[in-house]
Amino acid sequence: MRYQILNRPSFSLVEVELEDGEAVQAEAGAMVHMSPNIAIETKAKGGIFGALKRSVLAGESFFINKFRAEGGRGVIGFAPPYMGDIEAFELNGTLYAQSGAFLASSENVDINTKWGGARSFFGREGLFLLKMTGSGTVFLSSFGGIYRKELRNERFIVDTGHMVAFSEGLNFKVKRVGGLKSTLFSGEGLVAEFYGTGTLYIQTRSMDDFVGWLVPYLPKKD
Repeated sequence: MRYQILNRPSFSLVEVELEDGEAVQAEAGAMVHMSPNIAIETKAKGGIFGALKRSVLAGESFFINKFRAEGGRGVIGFAPPYMGDIEAFELNGTLYAQSGAFLASSENVDINTKWGGARSFFGREGLFLLKMTGSGTVFLSSFGGIYRKELRNERFIVDTGHMVAFSEGLNFKVKRVGGLKSTLFSGEGLVAEFYGTGTLYIQTRSMDDFVGWLVPYLPKKD
């Protein structure tokens, strides 16, 4: 499987080239274009219970689409429903991501949810994270651009609305910014303090902040 990410960082699209018989799985509705020799199979990955967990608890689609090239090479393009970037991860182990970030991956990557207790309260994302396990390529999307922060047995604080993903070796706790007054009136709210050794992937824009900025400009009923 070969790929290229186009139109970065604001309106990214990933174009994947599949060999004959090779397949890629993707979030429902992510396909933008594809060759005519690519067949699509839609199923509830992980069975009904696994699909329900991803849909209800982690904000992902109930169904996963699998696209396979038949009778020769094929090309397929995927994009998220909002403005932002796409990052490719060469997975050999486990990667955790905020709900809604999964776009597509190699067909042998397992996508599940992870309960993290109250510490995984990432704003609107709730108490569940996506857990991707296996070996292959994973494509995640963000609102805004994505940048990496490497931690080497150290601590780092990220606003909860700006988290995209993090690798194994990192743990975190969610806490307030300063005292109660700062939490309520500073505009910052809750933050995630990460610690350990691994990689953080951070988005440059927050969906919640964007929606809050947009609300005053929306038409109001008389």
